[in-house]
Amino acid sequence: MLTVAFLVGVVLVSFLAVEIGPLYVNDRFRKLREPTDAERAELNAFRTAADLDVDRIAIIETTGDNSVEVAVRGPPRRRVLFVTDYVLDELEDAVALGLLAAESGRVQTYYGEFRAVAIGVVLAILAAIVTTIVPFDTGFASLAAIGVAAFWVGRRVQYAADDRAADAVGADVVADAFERVSAVRGVEPETSDWSTWFEVQPPLGDRIGALRKRAEL
Repeated sequence: MLTVAFLVGVVLVSFLAVEIGPLYVNDRFRKLREPTDAERAELNAFRTAADLDVDRIAIIETTGDNSVEVAVRGPPRRRVLFVTDYVLDELEDAVALGLLAAESGRVQTYYGEFRAVAIGVVLAILAAIVTTIVPFDTGFASLAAIGVAAFWVGRRVQYAADDRAADAVGADVVADAFERVSAVRGVEPETSDWSTWFEVQPPLGDRIGALRKRAEL
């Protein structure tokens, strides 16, 4: 009984760390402010179009550099939309809309919750191996099987999230937003190769390609 409780505890603690940790870090260690009335009205219009439901909006103040970030952090009923002021001040409305739609898709498909559960289960198996609760061979085989399943399912969830975003605002709008942000950051969207085989989230270039194909249909 204690063994089960220990493993469940590992999963729970890991889940909370992954799900709530980024929210705590953003709230505690970043320079935040409330949106102005104009910013709130603009973001609310984007949220309505993107079908994004959050409990709070926070603007991240930057120092003039090209800091592009649109992210929803926190568990259900405690979700916070973080947006850098650069997004609102310097980027086109369509880009901001596409980025909010992408976050809305991840929220609607519970991508963050899936990722947190997957990490918790992997850490629980590792804890079981280290503490000899399960034999090494059995534990390693289970870890490999769950890892491969998590990679595959995680990618499917991300593509499903992008599909939700495309349904809301259009596939080209989302793809254009991804490409615009890549250009601002001075990077080329990465596509799949051997180095990306074990990443839960598919490369951005592949996601853009899938959105372009969807737009052609």
